[in-house]
Amino acid sequence: MSFKFRRLGLLWYLRTIRFVKNWWKSNSGEWKWIAENPISLEGLNRQLWRSSVPSLSFYVLLGLSGIISTLGLLANSAATIIGAMIIAPLMGPILGIAYGMVMGNRRLLKRSSLTLWTGVGLTIFISFLISHLVGLRTVQEEILSRSQPTLLDLGLALAAGTAGAFAKSRRHIGDALPGVAIAVALAPPLSVIGIGISLGSSKIFNGSSLLFLTNLIGIIFSGGIVFVCQRYGSLKRAKEGFLISIFTLTILGLPLGFSLNNLVLEDNIRRSVTLLISQETLTFYKSEIRRVEVDSQQEVLIVNLEVAAAANSISENQVKLVRDFLEERLQRKLSLNVQVIPLTEFTAPADSVNSNPDPKVGEDFINQPN
Repeated sequence: MSFKFRRLGLLWYLRTIRFVKNWWKSNSGEWKWIAENPISLEGLNRQLWRSSVPSLSFYVLLGLSGIISTLGLLANSAATIIGAMIIAPLMGPILGIAYGMVMGNRRLLKRSSLTLWTGVGLTIFISFLISHLVGLRTVQEEILSRSQPTLLDLGLALAAGTAGAFAKSRRHIGDALPGVAIAVALAPPLSVIGIGISLGSSKIFNGSSLLFLTNLIGIIFSGGIVFVCQRYGSLKRAKEGFLISIFTLTILGLPLGFSLNNLVLEDNIRRSVTLLISQETLTFYKSEIRRVEVDSQQEVLIVNLEVAAAANSISENQVKLVRDFLEERLQRKLSLNVQVIPLTEFTAPADSVNSNPDPKVGEDFINQPN
């Protein structure tokens, strides 16, 4: 009996496979014409040489990208920054470096490196000049977000480099390159470097420099792998370049991993603080918590809290008691800074249907002098 069931199951499986094959053949048609092959070696070489030449067009587009990016960062406008990402032509020389590495083409490697670093210097100088002339001293959120890179940014750079190299090596998917430029965001970190120099902030300068180097090395490494996998160049020629890239990524990975760990830790603490304050303290139980920021400085947590509450409803002694409560629950030394926004609420209830309001009230309101 079991043998019969196994036989029926095998027949059902074979018929299903045959049905799927017949359906595919009857509906697929001749699709050989859409088979996609990598671009020829000569064609890719010509493209990357053209995009790696330090031409007038390159510097004009990059300069305009630096202007747009810097103004967008100072204005805290995400849409403006995205526009700067699209027109920045930095992806060309970076992929040229990756291609020159796997092909062992030292001439292309030198030309691409010259184009890249002169463009980097131009963008940083433009952003420094604009930031200095504008004179804004406030660090916006868009600037801060690009001065705190993590391992997530390294993963993004590796994925973007893979997409960029693959798009360059295919004839019909060049439209994906603007999306790659937006994803990896090469121009904004350079603008943040210039802003950091203008502000004299070593934290912003170091963070944005780390982000740019992470993007740069990640794109070169993953782009080189894509080129080798598609038989452009050889692993033997690229061995030295890959070893340098891996060593550099390992060095960069240490601060990036530390930063990611701090980010996760601060996010967990922020959620815990918000929950404890809103649900387990009488001081802030009826307050509207608008903002909670957590910063870790050595062994002390700095918690900045912004709440909306009635005037004089929260005292300094209550804040100290809340701080002690948080230290006990979190098992960490904690400094609590509370900013209370006075909240005044007025209510004008609707008159009942059967009530007869005094007509003189309306007359007094109408007859008030201007």
